[in-house]
Amino acid sequence: MIQDKIRELVQYGLLTGLVSAEDEIYTTNRLLELFQIEDYPYGFGEKIEQTEEEAVKRLPDLLTEMMDYAVENGILQEDGIVYRDLFDTKIMSCLVGRPSEIIRRFHEEYEKSPEAATDFFYKFSQDTDYIRRYRVCRDEKWVTPTKYGNLDITINLSKPEKDPKAIAAARLAKQGGYPKCLLCVENEGYAGRINHPARQNHRIIPLTINGSRWGFQYSPYVYYNEHCIVFNGQHTPMKIEHNTFVKLFDFIKQFPHYMLGSNADLPIVGGSILSHDHFQGGRYEFPMAKAPVEKSFTVKGFEDVQAGIVNWPMSVIRISGPDTERLIALADVILDAWRSYSDEASFIFAETEGEKHNTITPIARKRGDHYELDLVLRNNITTKEHPLGVFHPHANLHHIKKENIGLIEVMGLAVLPARLKKEMAELEEAILCGADLRQNEVLAAHADWAEEFLTRHSEVNAENIHEIVQQEIGLVFMQVLEDAGVYKCTEDGRKGFERFIDRLNA
Repeated sequence: MIQDKIRELVQYGLLTGLVSAEDEIYTTNRLLELFQIEDYPYGFGEKIEQTEEEAVKRLPDLLTEMMDYAVENGILQEDGIVYRDLFDTKIMSCLVGRPSEIIRRFHEEYEKSPEAATDFFYKFSQDTDYIRRYRVCRDEKWVTPTKYGNLDITINLSKPEKDPKAIAAARLAKQGGYPKCLLCVENEGYAGRINHPARQNHRIIPLTINGSRWGFQYSPYVYYNEHCIVFNGQHTPMKIEHNTFVKLFDFIKQFPHYMLGSNADLPIVGGSILSHDHFQGGRYEFPMAKAPVEKSFTVKGFEDVQAGIVNWPMSVIRISGPDTERLIALADVILDAWRSYSDEASFIFAETEGEKHNTITPIARKRGDHYELDLVLRNNITTKEHPLGVFHPHANLHHIKKENIGLIEVMGLAVLPARLKKEMAELEEAILCGADLRQNEVLAAHADWAEEFLTRHSEVNAENIHEIVQQEIGLVFMQVLEDAGVYKCTEDGRKGFERFIDRLNA
């Protein structure tokens, strides 16, 4: 009986704190309305014998059962994952307080500490099913040791793949201009449509960053712990400039337990959403943050700021010190110098045919009493040989990773496509069976790579094949980062890097 499910969901809300005791009747009535039910056989204030942990674990199945009812009774007109995602978000919205309530609670917790505030909001974002715990936990994750330290590898399974019916419907759907993009504040509470996710269970915490209004939320796909997004209250394009560094440190001062970084502001080397100014951060120490400085240097006029080249496959300058104003001033100098810098010997050109190529991916954090700013030098030039970018994953690696190398990958966390889970399982089976990889359309793309890495392993069997494939995927990601580095970790590459450092002191 659907009333049983409604009662259980309200109990979930009470246990997680989404619903207060005073709101039990109101929440129940909202759900009865949604499911077009006119009677309810239960009293209120009666508890179901269930712990919060049990209720959280049960939620995905409970929502599935409620959606099955909606399909069977014509409440949900179309079946399929996209339509179900729209509807289960609508179900959960019945348990979620108004933005003002959540903002007030966040500030109450912030008075205790910034950590208490983010702890509350992260749990809230999971409890509302905005972050779908059951999908995130399906992501495959492992660590690959390399000469640059450990790299974090994930095969992302938390983004649902659209079903063919939904894809067809999306093509026919009216292309609306509201919200302008997935990061706009107007997404808060938005019902969604076939070509735009529902966000009725989504809440945004307003922040003041560098004197202007910004929003703070979590990524629904949480690629890493407490993966947050900090975004401009206005739909304005991303731009790496002086104010970028100011904003990064303004946030870090408000939330010193978080790191925060920005994608670059140019296609190819930037992330997927360059139309809306935003940062990504979280409570996570990325591999790049653990990488040591391999060579220190001093920039004239900034003798009080520590600077050095980081031992990393991409080209990273790390500056640190107790005074953020000094770090910002030096970052300005480095950015201005890099924007206009060309070095033909390193195939670095500031611009070609009027198109600018040089920019920076910046990442800020607090370490003890000092602040750190990593500045990753990026260049998006293309050639006939490398039409997707010279400093981009090269074609021989596209079978594993073809997408842009944005902020998250730069820092040493590979976010690999979901297709790889199935493809790698098939590859492992084919290797063990001794099958001809080139006879399989999917596996043929992996054949050269597999034949090469198998020569490095004296014994391959059912017990070690999965670990070997994971390790080799990690090493491909290392190559991806090396491809994306403007200066290679070679003698010539380091000489080129030092020529740029010399320019800073010219």
